Amino acid sequence: MPTINLDGIEYNTEDLSTNGKAQVASLQFINFQLKKLSSQIQIYNVARTSYVSALKNALEASDTDTSEATSE
Repeated sequence: MPTINLDGIEYNTEDLSTNGKAQVASLQFINFQLKKLSSQIQIYNVARTSYVSALKNALEASDTDTSEATSE
């Protein structure tokens, strides 16, 4: 007997009306999409951190190249 918990109260989904069952299905879909988006955000944050690090390295290398060129 599948249940859903809303505000601390357990409801038997088999006892719901057709509309209630549709609302549960929509809620499950949205919860799945939110988890998927959360995972994508984590991936994008890792990529962003990597790009920032690569940019810092490129800027430091550029500064080193500029310093060496002016000291020669």
